[in-house]
Amino acid sequence: MASTNPALPALATRPKIIFFTDYDGTITQQDSNDYMTDNVGFGQPLRLKGNADVLSGDRHFRDAFQEMMDSISLPFDRCISLLQDNIELDPHFKEFFLFCRESNIPIVILSGGMKPIIEGMLERWIGREGLDTVQIVSNDVAAREEGAADGWIQAEGGWRIEFHDESVFGHDKSREIRPYAALPEGERPILLYAGDGVSDLSAAKETDLLFAKKGRDLVTWCEREDVAFTTFEDFSEILATVKDIASGKLHVRDAATGRN
Repeated sequence: MASTNPALPALATRPKIIFFTDYDGTITQQDSNDYMTDNVGFGQPLRLKGNADVLSGDRHFRDAFQEMMDSISLPFDRCISLLQDNIELDPHFKEFFLFCRESNIPIVILSGGMKPIIEGMLERWIGREGLDTVQIVSNDVAAREEGAADGWIQAEGGWRIEFHDESVFGHDKSREIRPYAALPEGERPILLYAGDGVSDLSAAKETDLLFAKKGRDLVTWCEREDVAFTTFEDFSEILATVKDIASGKLHVRDAATGRN
């Protein structure tokens, strides 16, 4: 397996498994973007309506998410402080992270959220050294006014989300996964993905096994679209399954619990 392809950084250590994952509501207990929208943006009812419209196919995720973020005028540094005070890590993620690091399983975070928030919160939980081992592919943040100084995002109403790509998702997560999936037999690792909501729809069909968080929008979509998945409530369940796959006790094709 090639290890020097800059377009496929997760192959650098020649892993047998790559773990792709959403961040908000998957690695974290709560979705940070939902929390900001509900508490300092236009509120939960409009957010839930937007999510429902995306699930039904009436709206694109990019448009609904843009409206959510545009409704938040709190300076960006205060947004980060708000989230640091209120968002919690999945209680078993750190154990999962340590297992993956010891077992040569790269973790690639594919997020619809914003990179400065993800990096700032993860560094608190797994340290700078740990953060340096995780690849993050996400949206970003920029000054709302074109040409404004970098510090402008700390002003009231001064920031906006900067989408990762031009797709209807804002960040089409499948684009990061498909080059790995296209590798020839013998070079292609086992590909896993964990997610919970509407930002994960673009990735849901792309890996060998999908972990979908119990009771969340991604399960609803998978049931409707007849997409195989296995549910999880926290990372202890993901850890147990990944351990079994890594040890050969469980074949990845047998890990999905069904198309419930």
